[in-house]
Amino acid sequence: MDNFINFLNAKILPVANKVGTQRHMTAIRKGVISTLPLTIVGSFFTLINNPPIQAWADALLPYKEILDVPFRYTVGILALYATFGIASSLAESYKLDKLSNGVLAVLAFFVSTAAPIRVTEDVKGVIAAGRYIDIANLSASSLFASIICGLLSVEIFRFFKEKNITIKMPQGVPPEVSNSFVALIPAAFILIFFWFIRYVLNFNISTFLSMILMPLKGILVGNSLFGGLLTIFLITGFWTLGIHGAAIMAPITRPFWEMSIAQNMSEFAGGTSAHQLSTIFTEQFLQWFLWIGGAGGTLALVTLFMFSKSAYLKDLGKLAILPGLFNINEPIIFGAPIVMNPILGIPFIVAPLVTGTLSYFMTIWGVVPMMMARLPFTVPSPLGAFSSTNWSIAAMILVFVNYLIDLAIYYPFFKLFEKQ
Repeated sequence: MDNFINFLNAKILPVANKVGTQRHMTAIRKGVISTLPLTIVGSFFTLINNPPIQAWADALLPYKEILDVPFRYTVGILALYATFGIASSLAESYKLDKLSNGVLAVLAFFVSTAAPIRVTEDVKGVIAAGRYIDIANLSASSLFASIICGLLSVEIFRFFKEKNITIKMPQGVPPEVSNSFVALIPAAFILIFFWFIRYVLNFNISTFLSMILMPLKGILVGNSLFGGLLTIFLITGFWTLGIHGAAIMAPITRPFWEMSIAQNMSEFAGGTSAHQLSTIFTEQFLQWFLWIGGAGGTLALVTLFMFSKSAYLKDLGKLAILPGLFNINEPIIFGAPIVMNPILGIPFIVAPLVTGTLSYFMTIWGVVPMMMARLPFTVPSPLGAFSSTNWSIAAMILVFVNYLIDLAIYYPFFKLFEKQ
């Protein structure tokens, strides 16, 4: 272990430091971390609104919609807040006006990502005629777009400022007024530039990524170890780039995941043993065996943070442990952060690949059954695995084994990150 840590110190740390201190990478990291209070508060509302106890869920059912509102306006539009934070951080590094650049980046993000929807007629009791924005376009699934808009809008502003293509006000004008006029010409260019890309060229980042992934459809929908590991790799890989992995993969995987668990449930109800169902790599397989604490198996990292010598990591671990126990890991993904962090990104990808391989073989060898039920994702992993495999104690034990494996994989990278 010491040799491996020394290797990381000698080979990986210098590269990670160079990447981590680069101006744009720093802006991304600071901008994403600025959303941490929102993700923590929003995560708790998610926890309240998705209780593992059915009686509690039934009691809250009349209030489900209003309890969902805090989540929608925190984590649900996370990319919007991140856009402002990223642009403000980059502008600060250039000694530009943070407020103007943050506002212009939000403008660019809205124009390029959140196309307005026009409803021409009232639908009684549902919606009135008018123009609307789907806030799903502003969620973490659009975080990559927010990064592009945040960085590019500041660079455009900086170009105009350095070339003196701005409106200058006389001396004595209040700074907030002067800054507004300085931003006038860059604002017009940014608006037209992103509008042209989105509506004239009809280019959408999310759609573009989906098109890239479509050729993988034939590979990912299978029941093979390779297909399952590839899905795991893509989901965690996208997360490390700041893109909501499950959301990006959803157009391909979601329909097949839904059909797979429905078929397993139907077969089980018809008398088929849980060991002989059709599909291994259901969404529930990933949820209970791999995503212990959330995507990437981050509960292990949260545990390590709680005992860290770093005050920040220790406090973050204490804040993230309760959401993590219920598989909500936005606080750790965006708070550490894992996003754009080579040191923590490696185990975030590797750990689920290892535990996924072990869980696959435990299933085909008949040690643990396949998934025959679906539960809310906020159920703690041991209970979720226990319930979803027809009350298999072996499945519950496998969760604890995988957690220990996650701890072992995360540990050397955690020590390196702590030292940094």
